[in-house]
Amino acid sequence: MRLTLLLASAAALALTTTANAQTGQPAQSAPVQDVVVDQGVLRPFPIAIAPFSGANGADISNVVSGNLRRSGYFAPLDPRSFIETNLTLANAPNFPQWTSIGAQAVLYGSVTPRPDGRNDVGFRLYDPYRQCQLVSYQFTATPEQWRRIAHKISDVVYQRMTGENGFFDSRVIFVSESGTQLNRLSRLSIVDQDGFNPVYLTQGDEVIMSPRFSASNPDEVTYVALGRDYSRIYLLNLSTGRRENLGEFDGQVLAPRFSNDGSRVAFSIIRGGNTDIYVMNLRTRQLSRLTTDPGIDTSPSFSADGSQIVFTSDRGGSARLYVMSADGRGQRPISRGGGIYTAPAWSPRGDLIAFTKQQGGRFHIGVMRPDGSGERILSSSYFEEGPSWAPNGRYIMFARQTRGGDTRLWTVDLSGRVVAQAGYDGRGSDPAWSPLLDTPPATLGLNQGPDSCPS
Repeated sequence: MRLTLLLASAAALALTTTANAQTGQPAQSAPVQDVVVDQGVLRPFPIAIAPFSGANGADISNVVSGNLRRSGYFAPLDPRSFIETNLTLANAPNFPQWTSIGAQAVLYGSVTPRPDGRNDVGFRLYDPYRQCQLVSYQFTATPEQWRRIAHKISDVVYQRMTGENGFFDSRVIFVSESGTQLNRLSRLSIVDQDGFNPVYLTQGDEVIMSPRFSASNPDEVTYVALGRDYSRIYLLNLSTGRRENLGEFDGQVLAPRFSNDGSRVAFSIIRGGNTDIYVMNLRTRQLSRLTTDPGIDTSPSFSADGSQIVFTSDRGGSARLYVMSADGRGQRPISRGGGIYTAPAWSPRGDLIAFTKQQGGRFHIGVMRPDGSGERILSSSYFEEGPSWAPNGRYIMFARQTRGGDTRLWTVDLSGRVVAQAGYDGRGSDPAWSPLLDTPPATLGLNQGPDSCPS
C-alpha cells in the first residue's frame, strides 16, 4: 500500500523562492513526501492545527490533533511555534509564515452559534507551499456534539491527505474487567475510539464474551452472556437499549458474528462433545448447520461480500484457519505456517484476514490474504489476541497482556510500525470496532466548500 501523504510536494518544489515572512530570505523547498507505509521508514507528516475560535474551539482542535497523531502518519506541530495567530475563515493564511516553521498543511476553523441553539463548525485545510485550499467543510450540530464534530473533521483531513477513508468517528465495544483473578467481574462496555465516554452496558451479573458490531448498523451488537445455567447470544440495540435473546440452544454457544449485511449471525454450538458452526437468519430465525467435522470448528467471520466465511478448526491436528462458502460448501485450509491460528477476522475491505497466532512461546497478531498467501506478523508480545478491524480496514485493535500485568486494548496499523495502546486506559479485552457512526446519511448537517488545489 502506498499512500501519498503530501499532495503539495511537487508544486512545493517550484516554490523555492517563496519569501520567509519574517526574515525576507527564501524559504526551503519541501521534499517530495511519498510515504510508503508497508516498508521503509515512516516519517509522520508535519501539520499545523491552529486552535479553532469560539466555544469549545480549542477542545475541537486538540481532539483533531490527538486523533491524527495517534494514526502514526501525522506530526502536529507545537502551537507555540506558530507565527500567525487569529486566523479567520474569511481569509487565507499567510503562507510563507507557515512554510517557514515546516508546516506542510495548515488546519484552522471556528465555532459560530446559531439562533436555534446549534453551532456551525467550519474549517479550512490549506497547502502552504502551493498556496491553495485542500478542503473546507461546515458542520452543524448541537454544542454537546463537539467531540463528534472533532472526529468527523479528523476523518475529512485523514481522507484528504492519505486518499484512504477515515476511522475516527467510530466506537469500540469490549469486555471491561475488574476484580481479582479468582473473582473477576466482566461487563460489556463501549467507548469512543479515542478512549473517551466509556459506558457500562451490563452490570456484571453475567460473564460477557465475544461482542461484535453489525457491519451495517453501528447501533446493533451481538455477544455471548454466560449465567449460572445458561449461555445465550443476545442482540442489543445501543440506541433503544432493547436486548433480545436469539433463542435457547441445546449446548453452549460461542463467538457470534454478523454477516456483512446484518441479516445473519454465524456462531458455534458445543453439543455432545463436538463444536460446529451454525448460521441463523435473523428475519426467519431459521438455523442452519454449516460444519459437521468431529474437530472443533469455531470463530466464524464473514467476508466483506457475505459470500464466504473464515473460521478456526483443529480437524487437521492443530488449530488452523479454514475458508468455506457461506452455505458451508468448499471447506478448505488456508493457513500454511506452523503454530496455532485462532480468532480470524475478515477485513471490511475484503482484501485481508487478521488472526491471532501462537508460536514460539509468544502470541502474534498477523494478516494474510484470503487464499492464505502473504502472511505478515504485525505485532508480537507475551500475550495478545482478538483482532478487530477499524472501519477503513487499515488499523487493527486487539487485547494485549504483559507478563503479570493487566489486559489492555492496543492498536496496530497494517505496516506494523504504528503500535500503541488504545486511548482507553482501563482493563479490557475482546474489542470490536464499530463501522463509522453515520454513513450515509449523515446525522450532522454539513456543507463542503470548493477545493482550489489541483490534483
